Amino acid sequence: MQQRTEIATLGEFGLIEHLTKNFETQNASTILSVGDDAAVIDHFGKQTVVTTDLLIEGIHFDLMYTPLKHLGYKSVIVNLSDVYAMNATPTQITLSIAFSNRFSVEALTEFYEGVYAACEKYQVDLVGGDTSSSQKGLIISVTALGEVAPDKFVQRSTAQKGDLICVSGDVGAAFLGLTLMQREKNIYLENPKIQPDLEGEDYIVGKLLKPEARKDIIEFLTTNNITPTAMMDVSDGVSSEVLHLCKQSNLGCIIYEDKLPIHDKTRAAAFKFGLDPTVCALNGGEDYELIFTLKQADYDKITLNEEIAVIGYMTEVNEGCKLHTKGGNIFDLTAQGWNAFKA
Repeated sequence: MQQRTEIATLGEFGLIEHLTKNFETQNASTILSVGDDAAVIDHFGKQTVVTTDLLIEGIHFDLMYTPLKHLGYKSVIVNLSDVYAMNATPTQITLSIAFSNRFSVEALTEFYEGVYAACEKYQVDLVGGDTSSSQKGLIISVTALGEVAPDKFVQRSTAQKGDLICVSGDVGAAFLGLTLMQREKNIYLENPKIQPDLEGEDYIVGKLLKPEARKDIIEFLTTNNITPTAMMDVSDGVSSEVLHLCKQSNLGCIIYEDKLPIHDKTRAAAFKFGLDPTVCALNGGEDYELIFTLKQADYDKITLNEEIAVIGYMTEVNEGCKLHTKGGNIFDLTAQGWNAFKA
């Protein structure tokens, strides 16, 4: 039987020391890390970007099917993705968690192993945070800092008419992973003797539980001297993000259904659930891909990267936001993705 150490035996400072003792700094900009009243960071003349995300049990994740190590990893990734979406390089994070007494030291150690794995992979330093008790559930707050050369950050509001709309990787898989895990959870709650049936679905489950941030795309753009005119990450669904870019840039758009990058395993899973793969790709959230606009002059450069798909282009605002289907029909593009405040 796995050992269980009550958190009260360590106390707050003892717990923080236990959870962070193996973290080593990896960035020259980290002058002072965990262990003091505040961290000290010097970005040597570069500009700093800051982003924060809150993850709440029962709203953003379900511990019935989310391993704590994966959750720790994902908690970091969702913030790093926002930094990359600014065309910046993440360098430090702070992590605050609140937890009930159902969590042991071993459980939190597993969570921090995932945090550590993400920090190591993306060369990011954990430099601070806080711990607190929670009456029920687990609450996670991560703040990420990054650096960018002066005025090289990319906003959502700076796209231009005629710009190409691009998306990295493929979309819709995480939503189908969530659909599958929710189905298996409901079956289990009805009959705990039935084992989960996840065979052949490792791709969509992996996209949900262990997403990656698109560091490689930002590096490719930098290497090839390409600066997006506008950019954000896909957390709420492609249609929702495209509409954000259009609204904030005061433009319209045309998106082509047959250009949406959908993985074969995503498509197969959608058909299995009786869902339209296009709807999943447009409205499913948590892909953490990058969606960005480029000048048409950069088209030849991005064809070098198979991980970037051109899905449409920006138009005048009075032309609206349109979806051109494979069948030749034209519909208004609507956002039916994640809404944090829906009932």
